[in-house]
Amino acid sequence: MASEQAPVEMPANFSKYTKRVMLKTILGRTDGGVGLVRQSVVIGGWVKSSMEIRKQPVTPPPAAPAPPVVSPKDVTCSEVFQSRIPLFRSIMKVFGAGEYRVREKLDVVVRKAPQPSVSILQVSDGSCVTSLQVLVDSALANPCQVMPTGTCVLIEGVLQQPSMQGKHYVELQAEKILHLGLVDESKYPLSKKRLPLESLRDCSHFRPRTTTVASVMRIHNSLTWATHAFFQDQGFLHVQVPIITSTDSEGFSEKFLVTTLLSKGKEYDQISPAENAGVSVEAIRASIKEKTKKVEELSRTNSNKEALVAAQQDLKKTNELVSQLEARQKTKSGITIETRQFDFSKDFFTRQTYLTVSGRLHLESQACALGNVYSFGPRFKAEKLESKKSLAETWMVDVEMAFSELEDAMDCANDFLKFVCKRILDGCMEDLQFVLKRIDKSVMERLQFTISSSFERISYAEAIEILRQVAGKKFQSKIELGVSLTEEHESYLVDAIYKKPVIVYNHPKELKPFYVRLNDDGKTVATFDVILPKVGALIRGSQSEERFNVLSSRMKELGLQKQQYEWYLDLRRHGSAKTSGFSLMLEPLVLYATGLNDVKDVVPFARSFGRANN
Repeated sequence: MASEQAPVEMPANFSKYTKRVMLKTILGRTDGGVGLVRQSVVIGGWVKSSMEIRKQPVTPPPAAPAPPVVSPKDVTCSEVFQSRIPLFRSIMKVFGAGEYRVREKLDVVVRKAPQPSVSILQVSDGSCVTSLQVLVDSALANPCQVMPTGTCVLIEGVLQQPSMQGKHYVELQAEKILHLGLVDESKYPLSKKRLPLESLRDCSHFRPRTTTVASVMRIHNSLTWATHAFFQDQGFLHVQVPIITSTDSEGFSEKFLVTTLLSKGKEYDQISPAENAGVSVEAIRASIKEKTKKVEELSRTNSNKEALVAAQQDLKKTNELVSQLEARQKTKSGITIETRQFDFSKDFFTRQTYLTVSGRLHLESQACALGNVYSFGPRFKAEKLESKKSLAETWMVDVEMAFSELEDAMDCANDFLKFVCKRILDGCMEDLQFVLKRIDKSVMERLQFTISSSFERISYAEAIEILRQVAGKKFQSKIELGVSLTEEHESYLVDAIYKKPVIVYNHPKELKPFYVRLNDDGKTVATFDVILPKVGALIRGSQSEERFNVLSSRMKELGLQKQQYEWYLDLRRHGSAKTSGFSLMLEPLVLYATGLNDVKDVVPFARSFGRANN
């Protein structure tokens, strides 16, 4: 029987568009890159840490033998005279024939050449957790330039076995520096030491260079890719929904208003660059006094009429400026945007528009023609609160399925979560092992348990009754029907009672949006929340109300302006179908997969209340 052959490792090839070898293709091999020894490569990345090793001084060769002694030869008269010069000077000094200073021998300072050294760099290019060890001789590059953390390098060299024992299987001996991006160490915010994630939020443009954030971003990428893979494999179509909308999808969310009218109001006009430059009214008043004196002097002398006219015009403009600034201050203190009346017919879209909160309504129109559809894009909520699990700008997966009911949507959400958890376990093992070591020791177990366990399904009323019967546990929030379950209640259900993911369905209609289907009891609606350990309610879904009369009554009950939703009601007037779906915020899913506690640390640029730095 033929023996099984080991998988053939491919050589480290150049990345197609960057003319360099990605470190993952070297360090991600099963042999750690040993099979690539003696191969010439070009790598690029950023220095994570470094050290310098001095080379041992080279022992000089043995001295040459002394030359043979030359026998005396005849001496010339000039040589005899030169040898007697010190004697002549002494005689002249005795007889006072003058002072002759003997020039002393100058001490020549000879600068020693810098001792040769080798800079050992740990270089990362973001493609994997592990860094590549790179050896750069001081003759090739100044250690002061290549060693600082954050330095960008593009190096050509030869892979070799490590010169020192350590964790590396292979290292790169640099032969040529192709690019060197220097760093100002006094201003660069990162260092060799691990920094708290909270402090990195103030330099979000640099934090992907840290190992932790880079691993989180790669897991984030895998979850995004897995999301598309799941729905594409299941025959869904990816559809873009608008970011700017005139429809309030949920009916009770705080929204960002989109308008161009603010730039048209007098009280919001730009008065002068002086105010933006920090010039105060008091400073301008002081300059007015000086300019007034200048005008008075020119008026008395009457010597330069052109200078007088120019000074008068300058004084007039300065007086106008201070008047405008004073009026602006009064306007700011007396008028707010909330109380101002806008004429939206003169706005860009000729009506009131917002940044979208959810894509479910628009997606439903596509599902009623294309079947099963999903959307993946940014959503916005103007909630003025500090939360570790939500942002003002978040990326959301919205799903809508035609000819589908509540049970179908719950099944789809269940399968989706299991799929993405398995995908990152299969494709992000190195990053998950790093997370396991540095952040959350239970992350692998949690993901594997999500894949293997069955999700418990209970109604909202059952959840309330179960929590009421808990003995020996005092909840901070009161448990009663008609009130939303808090994070504390949800955590107790999944962590203490069921010890696995839980789906809570059929909520009171007062707690859910207007478009969800009213159940036969007239009190609850066909909705569900998927609750997971650590993150709480990760997915919220529902079956949409397909009955025109019921939907119209629900909108009237909530006081919604019907004209904004005429297009949505048309879906019920013409060819109505049952649809169901759900929404999932990606950032809490990344929290679940990484063990981090704050969504601000799992997005490239966090947008939250009071924070939009770049």
